[in-house]
Amino acid sequence: MVPLDRLQRIVERFEYIEAQMAQGGGDPARLGREYAELRPVVEEIRAYRQALDDLEAARGMLGDAEMRELAEGEIAEIEARLPEMEQALRLALLPRDAADARPAILEIRPGTGGEEAALFAADLMRMYARHAEARGWSFEVIEEQWSELGGLRELVARVKGAGVFARLKFESGVHRVQRVPETESGGRIHTSAATVAVLPEAEAVDVVIDPNDLRIDTMRSSGAGGQHVNTTDSAVRITHLPTGVVVTSSQKSQHRNRDIAMDVLRARLFDMERQKAQGDRAAARAAQVGSGDRSERIRTYNFPQGRVTDHRIGLTLYKLDQVMQGDLDDLTDALVSDAQARLLAEVE
Repeated sequence: MVPLDRLQRIVERFEYIEAQMAQGGGDPARLGREYAELRPVVEEIRAYRQALDDLEAARGMLGDAEMRELAEGEIAEIEARLPEMEQALRLALLPRDAADARPAILEIRPGTGGEEAALFAADLMRMYARHAEARGWSFEVIEEQWSELGGLRELVARVKGAGVFARLKFESGVHRVQRVPETESGGRIHTSAATVAVLPEAEAVDVVIDPNDLRIDTMRSSGAGGQHVNTTDSAVRITHLPTGVVVTSSQKSQHRNRDIAMDVLRARLFDMERQKAQGDRAAARAAQVGSGDRSERIRTYNFPQGRVTDHRIGLTLYKLDQVMQGDLDDLTDALVSDAQARLLAEVE
């Protein structure tokens, strides 16, 4: 049973915020964020409390001979629903990652496997771009470097939309592929890998950057030739001297490149601070989905068998073609459910 006094305090807070917004008081942005976070929780609370009220009313009719049969049926129906409603309420009350509602910076780089790893990295980029399109998100390429064979040497992209980081954060890690490469003439199956990093986009207030800590260089971006050549002279590279973090942006506008590069730099520094803040709990969360550990192998894409396996939760799906076309929902939903179950066990 969820403590009713705690539920009442949450509803009172929500109603106070609602009144403040109606009167135009307080910080509109902060109030809006808190209102959006509390609204689904309060909806679950109100539905749960209504069910309890209905149950009490039905029990009160048991003494009426004419209403007894109807009351017994209603009591049975409500009591059957309550466990599910209580579970939904417990999940709604779980602590939330404050970054879940933010846009994300997606970074993809080839790992072991040479040119085949770069080709696989390109496949991952297309997979995420299709997934973003299917969910109504925007997918903006910030920086990309291609190989002569069409492989991806590096990608940095910004993904915007509802709940982007909350779902994409589970993609951080090493992605392994097993297939016969296009570069293989003997038909042998090779294993290669690519790394994916998903960072919550930071706001200026999240990370304070001293301009004296930056070295900013403008340069001419160069590509691999052919369709991938980039001839702009306005590329910007920013180096954060205290940490050694280097970011680049090669769009056509030098002014825009500087803004984009600063956004990526803030995201990386913000992610470093988040990882540092979570350090005290790292040991306990080592096996938990969404820990952000990008050094471990999280998923294998086996093309000969048409299967994809997520090693964190032991889930195997025989729908590799659909996954590579951007259908990640089955994987993500399972990862979200597992993360919720682990957090619920930890909280309770």
